[in-house]
Amino acid sequence: MYLTEEHTLIRTTVRDFAQSEIKPLAKELDEKEEFSIELTKKMGKIGLMGMTVSEEYGGQGADYLSYIIAVEELARVDGSQAATVAAHNSLGVGPIYYFGNEEQKKKYLPKLCTGTALWAFGLTESEAGSDSQATKTTAELKDSNWVVNGSKIFITNGSSEITAGATVKAVTGKKGDKKEYSTIIVESGTPGFRAKTMHGKMMWRASNTSELYFDNCAVPEKNLLGSRGDGAKIMLNTLDSGRLAIGAMGLGLAQGAFEAALKYSKERKQFGQMISRFQVIAFKLADMATKIEAARNLLYKACWLRDNTLPFGKEAAMAKLYCSEVAKEVADEAVQIHGGYGLMKDFDVERFYRDQRLLQIGEGTSEIQRLVIARHIGC
Repeated sequence: MYLTEEHTLIRTTVRDFAQSEIKPLAKELDEKEEFSIELTKKMGKIGLMGMTVSEEYGGQGADYLSYIIAVEELARVDGSQAATVAAHNSLGVGPIYYFGNEEQKKKYLPKLCTGTALWAFGLTESEAGSDSQATKTTAELKDSNWVVNGSKIFITNGSSEITAGATVKAVTGKKGDKKEYSTIIVESGTPGFRAKTMHGKMMWRASNTSELYFDNCAVPEKNLLGSRGDGAKIMLNTLDSGRLAIGAMGLGLAQGAFEAALKYSKERKQFGQMISRFQVIAFKLADMATKIEAARNLLYKACWLRDNTLPFGKEAAMAKLYCSEVAKEVADEAVQIHGGYGLMKDFDVERFYRDQRLLQIGEGTSEIQRLVIARHIGC
């Protein structure tokens, strides 16, 4: 219903790349908690770092479903590389492409689309997670400069060696009793801006996660992204699209875990036969396959709506919620089917099980998604 020959070609291309380039390194990078610049640049070379950006600015000009399929195929092999691509496209490149002026687009997008530079989105703070209105980072206009003060946490792609900067949500004033939020472009290397890599993660251990600190960090007034006061609107639009990418990560992870469990069930013998022959295992696998297919159709429908400029906020929340929870259920059953081996790092399902956990938290918790959906249906 939704897929064209181009979509199929993208799936094949990214699947082959993930199998040949990422899979051989995934286990080692995860264990070392090592971000790979080399892999990031290779993903850029095959066009994964500016997929929905028009060719005018160095992108691929692909529709959103194409991008989502690419993220799905990466996550089928490794959540860390999928996270790098998803965060860069949805949160890094997206706001500049959709809300930036011509000068900003021409300055930043061409390089960001090559994969030789990454960009971050500074939203989450230590006391502003689900409650994004609790943002404390400020940006004050002084002498034609925005002076930024505050900090951000859990920011993907924020402190790698090739990170070029971040778009930062900040309080820029008040309108009556309400805070005014704006988004400010802050380039890496700006005095007063410091990025620190976070270590010790449970999941996505080969992705770059950061804390960002701003101490009287002055950037030119022209670094305002969009109009003053547009910060909340830019954030919400960015998150709606980003939720589709999180859904794709859940879908791809579930597919990878399912395939690993199916393969293992045909190799493992107990009581004289393959465990896939036992109804209790066969039914687990049947349920896993059914949930994955349902998740795929829900996610692809949401992408179709977006690509056809139709409202998709409700469907994005549904897809993010359902795909992330299917990933959790499928990963858990995959470990169960593997038995004790599923708890060992030598088996991919151990990493899938860890990687899925963030999906019910990042870019809006499952609880927030249910709240969003409830509001859409009139509750």
